[in-house]
Amino acid sequence: MADTTQSQPAPRRFPKPGAWAATAALLLLIAVFDWAQFTPTVIFAAKALAHTAPFILFAVFAVAYLKASGAETLIAKAFSGNQARMIIMAALLGGLSPFCSCEVIPFIAALLAVGAPLGAVMAFWLASPLMDPAMFAITSGTLGWEFATAKAFAAIGLGMLGGFGTMLFAHTPVFTNPLRERPAVGGCCGVKKPFSGAPVWRFWQETDRRGTFRDTALENALFLIKWLTLAYVIEAMMLAYVPAEMIAGLLGGTGIWPILMGAFVGAPAYLNGYAAVPLVDALLAQGMAPGAAMSFVIAGGVSCIPAAIAVWALVKPRVFVAYLSFALVGAVIAGSLWQAIA
Repeated sequence: MADTTQSQPAPRRFPKPGAWAATAALLLLIAVFDWAQFTPTVIFAAKALAHTAPFILFAVFAVAYLKASGAETLIAKAFSGNQARMIIMAALLGGLSPFCSCEVIPFIAALLAVGAPLGAVMAFWLASPLMDPAMFAITSGTLGWEFATAKAFAAIGLGMLGGFGTMLFAHTPVFTNPLRERPAVGGCCGVKKPFSGAPVWRFWQETDRRGTFRDTALENALFLIKWLTLAYVIEAMMLAYVPAEMIAGLLGGTGIWPILMGAFVGAPAYLNGYAAVPLVDALLAQGMAPGAAMSFVIAGGVSCIPAAIAVWALVKPRVFVAYLSFALVGAVIAGSLWQAIA
């Protein structure tokens, strides 16, 4: 008798909607409900991408070079010696390193497990999501080099604030025994032996490193283009549909209130720091106060999902709350200082 049993087909797996899908959906909505705005939106996004293209190229090749050369090994040097020195070095390297939060999870987990001071780790965690070579290039191209430079200093300052604050209260119940029982040591970037070895600045002499350079450049180019395309489409929609009076009334003006609002709105408002830059540009055009813009990007950068998950995966909730608290306080301070000098 013939075998009539048939294997059940595997369930179809639909890809999760991403930045490209969101961009297509927004453009489709504009085409359906406001066709007259469709072409101006596409032209606005295309011109914005063309303007940002040189900064994207610089960012892509800079990050690819640092990856291929193994420059992330320098981060390990921040966690040795005197604790105060560790905090300063961790804040500096965190604010300048081109590596995503998930990439440093295995490294940070190992440091915490062997007793590295939580203050230095906190300094690195707070500074690292806020600024890197790619972020500096994109921010400079859209918001100006002054804003980008101020944000870089704010990232380092926030790292020091959190680092020294953690060191000062290290023996309080908040920071005592900070690790989860089984901290996660895997990250979405798949780092198996993080930060080992020494940098090889002439990476092109090794085949594997040339491959790393190529793959990293392509990956980052696609990443930046897809998120910036979505952000520029949203920026065009905000300029067309969101009343400037509403933005100016909520986030404009002087004093501490717009800065506080920028921090509390920015904390949950965006998932990706690169996409936030054009959105802030649109908000500024509609009357957002400079200080509110700075507090928005600082609070939002630290609390964005990739950065927050990296911390949540390793430490207990009370330490995570302290992490977010440092972010909000630092964002308000940075916004106030930028409001005073901008």
